[in-house]
Amino acid sequence: MQGGEQIVYAVIRSGGKQYRVQSGEQLRVEALEQPVGAAVSFEEVLLVGDGDGVKVGAPFVSGAKVKATVLAHGRGDKVRIFKLRRRKHYQKSQGHRQSYTELRIDDIVQGG
Repeated sequence: MQGGEQIVYAVIRSGGKQYRVQSGEQLRVEALEQPVGAAVSFEEVLLVGDGDGVKVGAPFVSGAKVKATVLAHGRGDKVRIFKLRRRKHYQKSQGHRQSYTELRIDDIVQGG
């Protein structure tokens, strides 16, 4: 931090998970039904912090928003699921690839 700059960060909820975000960073969230290049706004902001001050919502910070842009859609690495019951002649193999949306955080609007 130079010249008294304060880093503004927020905690948002998306897809049943919570993410700590800062302006300018990229992050992967559960798949969103938005085209690439679309602007996305998150109103479910749980916490906003700027340096020493922290606003905690109950459950959300009123008036706070996080604006982001959709960069890409994709699927994560394959997860192997293998079940085995020894001596029972039972084996089951399964795979799963989770879809995701990659976002760039553009702006954090602090609520009043």
